[in-house]
Amino acid sequence: MDVETVAPQKPHKPHNGFDRYFEISARGSTLSREIRGGLATFFTMAYIVVLNPLILGSGVDGQGGKLAIAAVATATALVAGVMTILMGAVARFPLALAAGLGVNALVAFEIAPQMTWADAMGLVVIEGVLITILVLTGLRQAVFRAVPTQLKTAIGVGIGLFLALIGFVDAGFVRRVPDIAGTTVPVGLGIGGKLISWPALAFAVGLLLTIVLVVRKVRGAILIGILVSTVLAIVIEAIANVGPAFVDGKPNPKGWSLNVPALPEQVIDKPDLSLLGHFNVLHSWQTAGVLVVLMFVFTLLITDFFDTMGTMVAVGQEGGLLDKENMPPRTREILLVDSLAAAAGGAASTSSNTSYIESASGVAEGARTGVASLVTGALFLVAMFFAPLVTVVPFEAASVALVVVGFLMMTAVRTIDWSDYDIALPAFLTIILMPFTYSISNGIGAGVISYVVVKLARGKAREVHPLLYGVAVLFLLYFLRGPIETLLG
Repeated sequence: MDVETVAPQKPHKPHNGFDRYFEISARGSTLSREIRGGLATFFTMAYIVVLNPLILGSGVDGQGGKLAIAAVATATALVAGVMTILMGAVARFPLALAAGLGVNALVAFEIAPQMTWADAMGLVVIEGVLITILVLTGLRQAVFRAVPTQLKTAIGVGIGLFLALIGFVDAGFVRRVPDIAGTTVPVGLGIGGKLISWPALAFAVGLLLTIVLVVRKVRGAILIGILVSTVLAIVIEAIANVGPAFVDGKPNPKGWSLNVPALPEQVIDKPDLSLLGHFNVLHSWQTAGVLVVLMFVFTLLITDFFDTMGTMVAVGQEGGLLDKENMPPRTREILLVDSLAAAAGGAASTSSNTSYIESASGVAEGARTGVASLVTGALFLVAMFFAPLVTVVPFEAASVALVVVGFLMMTAVRTIDWSDYDIALPAFLTIILMPFTYSISNGIGAGVISYVVVKLARGKAREVHPLLYGVAVLFLLYFLRGPIETLLG
């Protein structure tokens, strides 16, 4: 993070048409900061090109079919690139998009087994179309404007903690404690309470370096931290030969969590576009049944509907881009591109694409406009051909950025009035349940439901926007979808 991130320079007159369109000078930014921010965002989320194929590729549909990992990797990079560029060009906001984690697991392990892959991706397309209609009719924006300002702030803070936890877990710094008799805590430090692995060392060194750079207000601190951590990881692997986290199907706790940081033997690879257009929107209604399909579509819809809202506010909050109602500029355009990305992900068999909170790492590097998204999107398109190079950056290096950005986002917690229990308790639930349940939607849902309940209990029903009552009901259905699916089954 550089000094401009804390105190942006005063806006200047645009230098040219490009500057004027993207409002680079108007937002106190520069082209170099936008490029640097776009690079930082790409490096913190490039893992999705590797991880999404692993998740979808490990799933089996109702007919025993599997998706080709190489084809999923290509499609993942393609859709992420095109939709991120569209976000930059249309919404002009520093937000990147890619296949949504959590949603891809839902598609791979819950939806696909009850139908074919084409049918499952068809449901994702349907969900994307429905959410696009909600944007065009203004309902999606109206719902978000109905959420109290301090609750929106809590969403950003919760996402910051969530990001930090993701970073610590992905780096292996924090690990799940095995379910054994006598265990009293769900997670712990490293392996057996000790940091005894080389990957953890690479992360720790990278994190400390980045913290020092941030404190000293060095330009490009986060990006430098990622790159230095990656170089260190490559050196460590070359000397210690640590290997991956799983070797021949057996766990290697001291290994690298996703990809092994080593210079690839092959730099360029031919893209496999065979999965594009491989979806069916009608057949699943016959094979799985109308009620089951509706429940799947609703689950996809409610997840995408609120995840993006929380993400765009958190990113806007980090960059000082929100208005008095805590809304980012061109909210409608942001949500429209995000909704189209959901449908595009289904059409390309990558599952629903959504806005990534990792975009906050780019904003922390100075990004304030859609130019950063153009850079990130272009790099995703390049990644289609240079997929081997994308795998060089390990989780342990990228996670450094997530932890630092998590801290930056959490600083907004000071703006919440903790003496007013009407908002403080819902805000608290919103914040803690995101990292504790590993879900942005769960946190938002708990916050909305508790806010409505508290206001009703206090006899202040009129203070609740009418739309929030409807949203609270939808979230109740969302949380109860397990029992509902059991009844339908």
